[in-house]
Amino acid sequence: MILKMPSSISEKRMFPSKLLSLLIAFSVLLLISSSLSLLRFDDDSSVPKSVLQFILVNNSSIHTKPNLKTDDPRTIPLKRPVFEIEKRVVEEQEQENYKSCDQENKDLLRVYMYDLPAEFHFGLLGWKGDGNRMWPDLNDRDKLPSYPGGLNLQHSIEYWLTLDLLASNNPNVTRGCSAIRVKNSSEADVVFVPFFSSLSYNRHSKPEGKQKISLDRILQEKLVDFLKKRREWKRKGGRDHLIVAHHPNSMLFARRKLGSAMFVLADFGRYPTEVANVEKDVIAPYRHMVRTIAADDSPPFEERPMLVYFQGAIYRKDGGEIRQELFYLLKDEKDAHFAFGSVQSNGVRQAGKGMSSSKFCLNIAGDTPSSNRLFDAIATHCVPVVISDEIELPFEDVLDYSEFSVFVKSSDAVKKGYLVNLLRSIERDKWTKMWERLKEISGHFEYNYPSKRGDAVHMIWQTVYRKRSPTMLSVHRKNRYSRLQVL
Repeated sequence: MILKMPSSISEKRMFPSKLLSLLIAFSVLLLISSSLSLLRFDDDSSVPKSVLQFILVNNSSIHTKPNLKTDDPRTIPLKRPVFEIEKRVVEEQEQENYKSCDQENKDLLRVYMYDLPAEFHFGLLGWKGDGNRMWPDLNDRDKLPSYPGGLNLQHSIEYWLTLDLLASNNPNVTRGCSAIRVKNSSEADVVFVPFFSSLSYNRHSKPEGKQKISLDRILQEKLVDFLKKRREWKRKGGRDHLIVAHHPNSMLFARRKLGSAMFVLADFGRYPTEVANVEKDVIAPYRHMVRTIAADDSPPFEERPMLVYFQGAIYRKDGGEIRQELFYLLKDEKDAHFAFGSVQSNGVRQAGKGMSSSKFCLNIAGDTPSSNRLFDAIATHCVPVVISDEIELPFEDVLDYSEFSVFVKSSDAVKKGYLVNLLRSIERDKWTKMWERLKEISGHFEYNYPSKRGDAVHMIWQTVYRKRSPTMLSVHRKNRYSRLQVL
């Protein structure tokens, strides 16, 4: 039997239930409205930041549009709240970054690296290895072999590239993701040869003791013998191999025998075109010597009293004779610094200070078309003046150097009064535009370990990847002198 409750009693009991539902709905709406309002508070708000942080962190799905009616940047909500993230979240982000650098990413350069004996690479830095270990342990940064300083460091490119490839297989290292080491050579775009050729030349190019030939030459001969026997080399005749020979005298005995490979060089000054040329090879920046200036600390036009700066070797052979001519033309100019200098006696620090107080810095051909001064100038945001008709520039297929540099033909530079009059004619606004561009692109010339997205290591790998499309390189090369028409 079913008992029916009187309707009046039923309605009375249901009333509190409806009221409670309405109160809950109203409270939820009020909470959402309050959260959205909090997002619009600026730094001067009386709302405690801890409260705001709690709401934002725990309601990450809340998004608002900027207030376009005000020019005060403090009132524009950030796209993502900037607060300290828990360590666990950081670790997850690092793992995600590592996962994005896997072989499924079609934009990655896949690199097969030979496991050469340590005598070809880190053994040249005194690394003895640990048992049967082929490579240093990247998990212990303190035990990584360091590259020697001084002038050695400017040609250290193979060191940074090798470390980056080793790190690409290590989930404990977060790095810029443009290349990854593959274990199977058949899956590779290029085959990397980890020979520290510049260091070998700098330290072992002369016979020692009773030796009749140098250790550098012995290593080159061993390398040629090793490569010529490898099926990886035979497969394409070495055309997919990547060899770093940044010092102009490195690989001197082996370069012709391995000339089908892609070289990473400073310039082509000491190479015949059939061995090295801009179509197949990569130009990499020197590792600059002076201290990098942060963009926010870079002195502007008014705080750079010196018009033009050069410090270095003045008397050079080959194409470097122009340095002597410019020295006699500029030595008496009151706002020009043109003097001999070296890395000795605190020379690097003095050069960095001089460049950061100058508007323009000369990069003049020496024994070879390139020099480290271009990259010292970029690091100090001193507008480079390039006087080297045969120079090749790093990453010129994606960077238009005429936006942040001045190019002067050698035949014009040695005309009396031409150079200083040209530089003095560049007004503050034009100079500032180049200076601002320098601050934007200077990170592309920094070598880091671990590598960073957009740094020199990242850019070199990308250049190797882009070698199949040389179109923009020719366009930017044509722009070098064209901008002088509008100065």
